[in-house]
Amino acid sequence: MRGGSRVRIGRRQFLASAAAGSAGLLWTARRSGAAGAGTTLLVGEGVVDTTPPLGIEMGGFHRPPGQERRIRSIRQATAVRALVLQWGDTRAAVLSVDLAALSHETAKRVQQAVAQQMGIPAENVRVCATHTHSMPSSIYLRQWGAIPVEYIRTLEKKCVQAVALAQEDLAPAKLSLGKSRAVKGNHNRTTKTFKTDEQFTKDSTDDERWLDTMLHVLLMERAGGKRSLAWFHFSAHAVCYADEAAGPDWPGEVAQLVQKKYGLQPSFLQGHIGDVNPGDGDPWRGDIGDTVPPVFDAFCRALDGVKPVAVDRVRCIHRPFQVPLDLGLFRRWLDEYRGNPGKCVSGAWVDAGFAEAWYTDNVKRDLKQTHWPITLSALQLGPIGLLFHPAELYSYYGLAIRRDSALADTLVVGYADDCIGYLPDPKAYQANEYAAVVVPKILDIPPYRPTAAREMTAAALALLKEAAT
Repeated sequence: MRGGSRVRIGRRQFLASAAAGSAGLLWTARRSGAAGAGTTLLVGEGVVDTTPPLGIEMGGFHRPPGQERRIRSIRQATAVRALVLQWGDTRAAVLSVDLAALSHETAKRVQQAVAQQMGIPAENVRVCATHTHSMPSSIYLRQWGAIPVEYIRTLEKKCVQAVALAQEDLAPAKLSLGKSRAVKGNHNRTTKTFKTDEQFTKDSTDDERWLDTMLHVLLMERAGGKRSLAWFHFSAHAVCYADEAAGPDWPGEVAQLVQKKYGLQPSFLQGHIGDVNPGDGDPWRGDIGDTVPPVFDAFCRALDGVKPVAVDRVRCIHRPFQVPLDLGLFRRWLDEYRGNPGKCVSGAWVDAGFAEAWYTDNVKRDLKQTHWPITLSALQLGPIGLLFHPAELYSYYGLAIRRDSALADTLVVGYADDCIGYLPDPKAYQANEYAAVVVPKILDIPPYRPTAAREMTAAALALLKEAAT
């Protein structure tokens, strides 16, 4: 057992006793005398069931009109999990939502309600989707799953409820960080010749394709007999299941094993997965039986090897960023369909019906908008940084942010506060890859410039540098 002299029992023994509600922590945390007056990290968690009703549409896979993919059964219950952190006068909330994707409007409504009801500043609230393809979405996805409006409205209220529960649950906590590689838990789905984070150096570039195999665990051991909390971060699309049963996909099955072994109920934050699927690459989409064991094993190693983190402050900052659009390519798409719609029936056009729907909706689009507005956010927990962005980022850029961050350890969290689709590397545009030329049509956003991911990465690093000063 590693992680500091104040803990006098082994990690597994401690977690088992905490789960049973017995011993609690064998360390003393100084409680603040008044709200906002202390210099102790306070942490709380709230969990609310979000299992959807049968019959509504699911997001994540193409289904033409009349063949919609609807929820016919429940494989595993889903939830929204909220983490509230407080240091002095600063409070922040991070939500993990079992959802394919969430819109800027959904996130904004949750943030505003949390601010009004709990007093946590809206700009300090991060709403993150796990990107499970076995759940609905709250963003527009052309023929990829309609928005179930009533369910999403209910979900938003449950997000606020989870934050309220987390705030009521606040208690002094000691933060630890564990890391381990989940070999064969994910693979780069765009090529068989990718390199991994073990080979990533200061000289690595986006001329090659990469894969981040590192799994991070944030463990929060709390005083006063409060249960310990664990949040983990890993990069892999949650696409093992493509049927009509709802659930969290592989993150949910990993969580079940963790709970059984340690008594913890872990929460999941999605990573940079624009070019990443679960499993070892056979099959391409990712088999649940091949994915869960290596990810769970990595979680166990990370948890058993956690090291204490000295948190001297909690800081939240955010900045707007304008993702550059490639309107030249967009106009060529319009001209291509206008010139010969009979040829726009597959590949980048999906099928004839999809192509026609896209063209009809975009032929009169206002082309004055040259950039797509997003928000980048950073949460600093002492030497640890969490960088939140709304994209499906290719692996290289997530690794570059972690490599070049001004903070000692950085978790790059995607699908946060919105979903703008893929930010791939320039080669993806040259090769007309799905991420570059199909997904913009699905989301009804013009394509991004080939250098957009590089530009957002630079902005993210600048934000982390600001957070560290």
